[in-house]
This record gives sequence, C-alpha cells and structure tokens, in this order.
Amino acid sequence: MTKSKNLCGKTRKLEDPYEVWENEEKTWEWRVLKKYQTPEKEKGNQYARWFCAVKSPYTYGRFELGDVYVDDIKQYAFRKKDENKKK
Repeated sequence: MTKSKNLCGKTRKLEDPYEVWENEEKTWEWRVLKKYQTPEKEKGNQYARWFCAVKSPYTYGRFELGDVYVDDIKQYAFRKKDENKKK
C-alpha cells in the first residue's frame, strides 16, 4: 500500500491560495491556504478541515483566517480557482 502525499500541506499566503471557493451569490469567498489531509483521508472524515482566509458580508470586506470544515465549504460553494492544477 502506497501512502499518498498531501500536496497542499504547506501553508500558503493569502495572495497564492491552493484553491478559491465562492458561493453562488459571490458574497462569500474561501481561499484555501492549507489542507491537513489528503483527499482520500478527507472523504472518510466528517470533521476534515482546511485552513482558509474567508471573506463574507460579516467581515466588512476583509479576510479572516481560520479552520473551516471541508463539508461546509463544499455544501455551500463551488471551486472557482485551483492553483494546484496549474503547477
């Protein structure tokens, strides 16, 4: 059994996220700066989380940093940009 490597395990800067997610109304934005697990491990973990910079109507145009449950992001948003695929 080969252990897969977490390609998003290093924390990135706000300007260089791994992925950008938005809700349909484009009022919320999640910039994924770090993933703690591989996608395979995330699928089996309902508490999987990403370290994100989040902007919403409640942050007054600024980003706030913190961990967010992966399921919450995927339930309410779509992936806008995936920098990891370009490299």
